Amino acid sequence: MKYRDFIIFGVLIAIAIAYPWLNPPRYLLATALILYCYATVVSQWNLVFGLAGIFSLAQVAIFAFGAYSTALLGRYLEWSLWYAFPVAGIGGILLSVLIGLACLRLRGIYVALLTLAVSQMLFVLIQTDSVCSPLNQIKDPRNCVAFTGGSQGLGEFGSFGWRAVLGGRNWMIGDYYSMLTLLVIGLIVTYLITKSRMGLAFRALRDNEELARSRGISQYKYQLLVFALSAFLTSVAGGFYAAHFGSVGTNLFAFPLLLFLISMLVVGGIGRLWGPLLGAALLMAADEVFKEFSDWRNIGLGVVVLLFMILLPQGFAGGIEKVHKLVCKLYRNWRPA
Repeated sequence: MKYRDFIIFGVLIAIAIAYPWLNPPRYLLATALILYCYATVVSQWNLVFGLAGIFSLAQVAIFAFGAYSTALLGRYLEWSLWYAFPVAGIGGILLSVLIGLACLRLRGIYVALLTLAVSQMLFVLIQTDSVCSPLNQIKDPRNCVAFTGGSQGLGEFGSFGWRAVLGGRNWMIGDYYSMLTLLVIGLIVTYLITKSRMGLAFRALRDNEELARSRGISQYKYQLLVFALSAFLTSVAGGFYAAHFGSVGTNLFAFPLLLFLISMLVVGGIGRLWGPLLGAALLMAADEVFKEFSDWRNIGLGVVVLLFMILLPQGFAGGIEKVHKLVCKLYRNWRPA
């Protein structure tokens, strides 16, 4: 990260920290909170898709797995969610490694199809769950509620706990800063991995797999490693999402959410450090605008993504880089001797 990037990062963090104290409408504060959650997920997806070049669609499944793991631990074991978050993250790592093992000998679209199939399999298992919840059986043996909530979803498993600390009116500020902290950690982790020798190995396998393997870089080792590294914060983000809303449901596995998140990656710039954050901000803003035109909402978002793919195939971050290089080139050519 160049000094310019450090300055940009610091300014953005300062603005984000100050934002709740500007008394924004509650709705906009909640929107910013969800933006940080989605940007965290997309930043970790960028490691798999952009840095390592693995066309995996498993991130939404890992995100949902983290949400359900947190909810189940809080509901049935009555854990504090702050203890459940890291456990959910570890569970996400185990799930991602299993998915990575299944994808070791696959490439391209076949990885996408397999990871999408895993996501749909988890969706079907939860949707059709008929195992009675032990908690409900104890309270009322005649009342059988699905262990995972089934199609009705799962609730009453706890929260961040900010209501008790900050009061009934300011609890969302606690949720806001919790999600912002997670995003900052995600961006820092992404940067450290990208600039490390490990990140160099990921890029080598992405750009020329045969050459990388001939230089002793193990494709199997690094593929499993990138799956595991990206899964922890993705799963924890799912737990944070569940803690904020106080419920989880099968809508987390929905195809529109998958498309929305991957569109953020495309619009922001695949493989760029700032791409996930820029893409998440642009598409969340576009989504808020198109909510006023509900009949055209999906079409409008599709047009936005299509325009970026045609006009800025390297994403918004790539476009900014091109403009910056052009300005520097013009300055060098025209500056006084």
